[in-house]
Amino acid sequence: MTLAPEQKRTDSSTSGPAGSGAAAGSGGHGRTDIDRLINERVPGYSLAAPFYISPEFFARDIEAIFASTWIFVASAAEVPEAGDYLTIDIGAYSVIVIRDDDGEIRAHHNVCRHRGTRLLNDLSGSVGNIVCGYHQWTYTPSGELISAGAQAPGFDRSCFSLRSVNLRVIGGLIFICLSPTPPDDIDEVADVIEPYLSGHDIAGTKVAAQSDLIEDSNWKLVMENNRECYHCEAGHPELTCTFFPTYGYEPDEIPKRLQPAYQRYLDAEEQLHADCDRNGLPYALVEELSGRPTGFRIERAALDGKGESYTMDGSAASARLLGDLDTFVLGRASLHVQPNMWFHAMGDHVVTFSLLPLAEDKTLVRTTWLVHADAEEGVDYELDNLTTVWLKTNEQDATFCERGQLGISSPAYVPGPYAPTESQVDDFVTWYIERLKAHREQRTVQLEGAERR
Repeated sequence: MTLAPEQKRTDSSTSGPAGSGAAAGSGGHGRTDIDRLINERVPGYSLAAPFYISPEFFARDIEAIFASTWIFVASAAEVPEAGDYLTIDIGAYSVIVIRDDDGEIRAHHNVCRHRGTRLLNDLSGSVGNIVCGYHQWTYTPSGELISAGAQAPGFDRSCFSLRSVNLRVIGGLIFICLSPTPPDDIDEVADVIEPYLSGHDIAGTKVAAQSDLIEDSNWKLVMENNRECYHCEAGHPELTCTFFPTYGYEPDEIPKRLQPAYQRYLDAEEQLHADCDRNGLPYALVEELSGRPTGFRIERAALDGKGESYTMDGSAASARLLGDLDTFVLGRASLHVQPNMWFHAMGDHVVTFSLLPLAEDKTLVRTTWLVHADAEEGVDYELDNLTTVWLKTNEQDATFCERGQLGISSPAYVPGPYAPTESQVDDFVTWYIERLKAHREQRTVQLEGAERR
């Protein structure tokens, strides 16, 4: 059973670097202005307003980020059988992710090789072959053209297969890259994160629920909000039910009244490590959020309450353990991959999050809950219990992000400093600027090469 997609939401100091909404909101921004603002970014401060509100910056983001880096799009459980597919829209691009007849997951541009018609128009479904609705050119799920009607003598069908998109499945998570030369560090990233995921057997799960939320905010605000919990204590009462009261404190700063809670946390971490060692699961923090094309962060940490899952009391939401795990008390394995993905895996279920930019002030956030393939709704799990924490949290975050978009759009906005607890936000913005600069340098080299020719 899948939750119905949610509709568009309708509620909607003078020190530091320059970059007010007044300057940003007047007129367009050419390449020179964009390049200047990229160069002028001040570390430790939020970005200038045009990064969040300018259509020209949005176009650069699609080109330099979403069409050039590895993007998380789905889990393998979302295309379980041959012919099952999803369509993913990224700017002007549309991509088909489909499982072929041999069980391999593939990605193709959603463009007919005849005259360019879009092939599949639904968000998901199942097909025997991919048939263009215009002139019935027909492709296998693997992308080969098998029928094109009457053609001129010498027409070679093998020259007109669907254009493929680079795809990697890492521990049951599907990533694509639209660039013909994708970042090659994905192999290193896969080697690190797959051991954290393999015990949960994501390929052996099924979709219990999926929710789409369209937020009236720039995609970067959504990612920045996700990368800090400065706002969590007051903003997320459901989520923080499973956070230890000492979350966010440095060990030497914990007040006396919270020392018992801190000891409870230490005991839970010790138990978690023992459970992980027994199940062959790594738990150490690995954080490489900037300084590389595919920035990521992964760790496994204990949960408070019963320590089993993201529910209101920390107890398991599904009675079926994932994979071959032997206990529910495995905390949560949390993964973040730049620029559009965060993820939590517990002993009983997995929840994935992805975002796709729709416009400079509009972002799709998709949340998917995965349970054991044999788990039965109403017997092993209840949807409300499974989804409440993150449905509530997503709605709260959407409000924060939309208010952020409104504030940044004001002529009064100037970039402000990140707090120490917002270091991952600064890392994300640093990575983002690195990618913009790398793309600019690559484009310059290409242009100079073309001129020499």
